[in-house]
Amino acid sequence: MMQPGLYHILFISTALFFIGMYGFFIRRNLITILMSVELILNSVNLNFIAFNKYLWPDKLTGLFFTIFIIAIAAAEAAVAIAIIINLYRTHHSIDVDVAEELKY
Repeated sequence: MMQPGLYHILFISTALFFIGMYGFFIRRNLITILMSVELILNSVNLNFIAFNKYLWPDKLTGLFFTIFIIAIAAAEAAVAIAIIINLYRTHHSIDVDVAEELKY
């Protein structure tokens, strides 16, 4: 079985990034936006791992950045879910248009 090269991994990472951007700009509800941000962060993690493996195989810098991003993404998801639950309790909807009304 062939091992994927750097260009294959970068292609998958680019596809994940653009799927995340598409989901972010569709903005149906806040859960979609949260999942899209997670996809974008995972594509960045995939880039770090790929570059770490193929360009600097003896160093662990890309792995440390990836672990740091995973920790930040977990904290971001916890705060976002708390905001979404609070928004749903007050307005009975997680639509972005309802959240836009909170600014005024």
